Amino acid sequence: MPEVSVLEFIGVVQRGEVVSFPTDTVPALASLPEAASRIFTVKQRSPDKPLILMGARVEDFKPYVQGSEKDWALWEAMMTRYWPGQVTLVLPASGKVPPAMTPGDPQTLGLRIPDLTIAQEILAQTGPLATTSANLSGEPPLETLADIGAAFPSVFTLSHPDVPPHAKLGNGQPSTVAKWTPTGWVILRQGNVVLSEASSDE
Repeated sequence: MPEVSVLEFIGVVQRGEVVSFPTDTVPALASLPEAASRIFTVKQRSPDKPLILMGARVEDFKPYVQGSEKDWALWEAMMTRYWPGQVTLVLPASGKVPPAMTPGDPQTLGLRIPDLTIAQEILAQTGPLATTSANLSGEPPLETLADIGAAFPSVFTLSHPDVPPHAKLGNGQPSTVAKWTPTGWVILRQGNVVLSEASSDE
């Protein structure tokens, strides 16, 4: 497991490598959106399972989604209420989203801002990253850097005092996922944050 400093970590991301960093839910495997095919290879993930775009700021996501001003007002209401946090919002994807990120459904894209300082600091410097949980496909999410290093020896991880190798990172639960549809929000997965489809009217 190549461990690198935060500065080195940013450089590794920018050259298209797969990395892992902690979030508020479970540790992530991540790459630049255009290098997302590497995540599918490393994780042995089926192409019908899309990746999530994580970022540090709402405005970072705007080039990647498309919708009317009215749609944006509804989306931003949810973003303001639940971000940073453990809610992924699935919105209509723009043409800027690389096909490698969502090969099974290029029409939509999941977005999230994690509620963890180190993750936000990384994402603020790299820009939005394609992400998924750090585990081989079909297996439980890995929760420590030591376990991630054992499973993914080629993946770069952080050498940082806030990220001890054997400490559990995050709460161990995946995010709640809500998808926008013409009739409002549909809940695809419940996590620690419990949403109802009535949230579209709030």
